[in-house]
Amino acid sequence: MTHAYRSHTCGQLRDSHIGGETRLSGWVHRVRDHGGVLFIDLRDHYGLTQVVADPDSPAFKAAEALRSEWVVRVDGKVRARPQGTENPDLPTGMVEVFATRVEVLSQAAELPLPVFGDVEYPEDIRLKYRFLDLRRDRIHQNIMKRGAIIDSLRRRMKDQGFFEFQTPILTASSPEGARDYLVPSRVHPGKFYALPQAPQQFKQLIMMSGFDRYFQIAACFRDEDARADRSPGEFYQLDIEMSFVTQDDVFNAVEPVLRGVFEEFGGGLPVTQKFPHIAFRDAIRWYGSDKPDLRNPIKMQNVTEHFAGSGFKVFANMIAADAKAEVWAIPAPKGGSRAFCDRMNSWAQQQGQPGLGYIFWRDGEEGGAGPIAKNIGPERAEAIRKQLDLGVGDAAFFVAGQPGKFYKFAGEARNRAGEELSLTAKDRFEFCWIVDFPMYEWNEDDKKVDFSHNPFSMPQGGLEALESKDPLDILAYQYDIVCNGVELSSGAIRNHRPDIMKKAFEIAGYPEEVLLEKFGGMYRAFQYGAPPHGGIAPGVDRIVMLLCNEPNIREVVLFPMNQQAQDLLMGAPSEATAKQLRELHIRLNLPEA
Repeated sequence: MTHAYRSHTCGQLRDSHIGGETRLSGWVHRVRDHGGVLFIDLRDHYGLTQVVADPDSPAFKAAEALRSEWVVRVDGKVRARPQGTENPDLPTGMVEVFATRVEVLSQAAELPLPVFGDVEYPEDIRLKYRFLDLRRDRIHQNIMKRGAIIDSLRRRMKDQGFFEFQTPILTASSPEGARDYLVPSRVHPGKFYALPQAPQQFKQLIMMSGFDRYFQIAACFRDEDARADRSPGEFYQLDIEMSFVTQDDVFNAVEPVLRGVFEEFGGGLPVTQKFPHIAFRDAIRWYGSDKPDLRNPIKMQNVTEHFAGSGFKVFANMIAADAKAEVWAIPAPKGGSRAFCDRMNSWAQQQGQPGLGYIFWRDGEEGGAGPIAKNIGPERAEAIRKQLDLGVGDAAFFVAGQPGKFYKFAGEARNRAGEELSLTAKDRFEFCWIVDFPMYEWNEDDKKVDFSHNPFSMPQGGLEALESKDPLDILAYQYDIVCNGVELSSGAIRNHRPDIMKKAFEIAGYPEEVLLEKFGGMYRAFQYGAPPHGGIAPGVDRIVMLLCNEPNIREVVLFPMNQQAQDLLMGAPSEATAKQLRELHIRLNLPEA
């Protein structure tokens, strides 16, 4: 054995190595003492090998001193495990190494969290000692799977004829919807670079430059609060842009990439073959969300007509007093018991709602049971049952008011009913496209029309729509990809015409000077022959989360920050020295403690 540390990895030895000599190096995963015989599970990146030392072994004394996570080198002989002690769940489970020499390469202090097993530990401990956390098998495998998924995405993009480019990290500040991270310039006192919230302008400029199909695994930076599905500070996306394309061309390029990756890494679970297109307005009305979980079959319906002028005065009066008021029904197949309906009503109250009205149908009460059914009468209850295609053993819940104010709660109630009644399938990946987003929305705070999403989207109907339609009725060529209720991506066909862009910004109250100031580089590029183009940017972290079946992005990122955007391992953010501040011409104006 000529190599200083290993002839094999800890995941390599098999039956074919029995009788041979080996040298292994790795971490002591755990030590077991069985009647004076020591069994040491030795671990490295590749796997686990059982090492045995008995009192007759020259390595026994050294083995007795070993503790968890010490790094050791073991020389020994490969032999078959005694009959009945084999471990078929382990690739090396048919063999063991009888140690002839054990050398400690480095010792480990007392561990602040265990590496063996999968015990949940407080976040601050896990992140401060992330290098230990990453030794745990589940997290380690997640990170390796992440790398394989990114390799697959990259390969599939290149197979589709896309070219990989890198865009700048130090750039200009741009209002993308979140706060920028600013970087002070030493050579230009008082001026700042910004870290890109997304390569949005650059990827469009790449299309202006005559390249055709761009992609990159792009790092994006946003100074915003943490969420379960997004790390504070930074995240990664599969950034894509294409020239001379329609919305359907983007869909046809992206669908096979995502479908293929989910089929490759999804553990054999079914994946949507042709992603359905759902208009934003329909998604809100049917699912109460623009990121619906289609594994849940419940689809809400408008039942306002059945309550108008009815004996259920709470809803009837609301409908009579407000032309915008509606009543939505949330069908609940198999939910037809008072106990379940009362549970849902209590849950609604816990969410700060006055309650959740219901009707349920049971044997002998085909006209419906519950207070609402008694108030509206059997004919109206029967009409609701028929419209919702329900029967005995089922229920329906009702939410009323202006849909813009209640649709989110209605969507949460739909999700809750799907979970409680075990209607939401857990064994599949359900994709869809959400399309036809509104171009504008009413900004209640500023009492003005504003962009609802990406200001660079092409309005449906072009300049004519901007000049002739109510802005709140204009739709955009804008789309999202959603999987299992998780928004993976937003994208759009871009507004490549300066005249249309100028008008679009004007409607939102931004004069041409603002366009030039904030987006001057791109706006100027549009003056010199811009191709029709569009793109999208699926979130890599969220894709990996779904494929690793993890509820929190922290579990699929190597070195995540905590909820307060702090890196507890490296101690960031940290204070700058007086010398650094002087060089950057910065004086601190800290808030009073």
